[in-house]
Amino acid sequence: MRKNDRRKREPDEQEQTALYEGRNAVTELLRAGKTVDKLFVSADVRGRMADICAMAKQAGAVIVECDRRKLDAMSETGVHQGVIAQAAAHEYVSVADLLEVARARGEQPFLLLCDGLTDPHNLGAVIRSAETAGAHGVIIPKRRSVGLTATAAKASAGAIEHIGVARVTNLAATIDELKDAGVWVFGADAGGDKNLYEADFVGATAIVIGSEGSGLSRIVREKCDFIVSIPMKGRVNSLNASAAAAVLLYEAVRQRSQEG
Repeated sequence: MRKNDRRKREPDEQEQTALYEGRNAVTELLRAGKTVDKLFVSADVRGRMADICAMAKQAGAVIVECDRRKLDAMSETGVHQGVIAQAAAHEYVSVADLLEVARARGEQPFLLLCDGLTDPHNLGAVIRSAETAGAHGVIIPKRRSVGLTATAAKASAGAIEHIGVARVTNLAATIDELKDAGVWVFGADAGGDKNLYEADFVGATAIVIGSEGSGLSRIVREKCDFIVSIPMKGRVNSLNASAAAAVLLYEAVRQRSQEG
């Protein structure tokens, strides 16, 4: 047998454990009923984390009181606030699961797609906006895109525990699938055919946000039914990805609320 055949298989991303850092992220993780293996708490804030420790203990987690320096060494975000939970890595769902959420709520699908976001803070902020806007899920591509890292989880302020995220091999093909399911796809771009206030987000809707640097990729742009822009009244002619997502999502919320 060749030596190379004996190499250990790298564990799949979803088989690994993940760290959830900070009060909000850990609290929402526990509220969502997710299995927490260990809760690491800095001794100097143990008293202020009594509620979190009680929830973790009730959930069967092992509570480890430790020096803050240990948390500093463990932290991926650098802002752990004295508490880190170790749990199974966040699982992705399928696009079909997201559409099923809409059906279960008796609502027209309302999805957000991210075309190549590479900053985990942006992804976390986008997930937070999508969840607060009542979207049924977020879709991200596997390649050239950040995944559900600890930094993204913290930036979502716990929203990641309440909204599904699908990770797909081919975003353009996924857009075709959504269109076949009756979903209208709106890409956000400064050179849009119309501004977002002229768009109709009342029906089955998917909003696509481009990457931080180059915006929508060519093929994804071509797949969209409509390209919409956000009016810019100041001297700066663009918003960052997470801010643009929030503006578009809440215009859709406004329209869909009036329809209801």
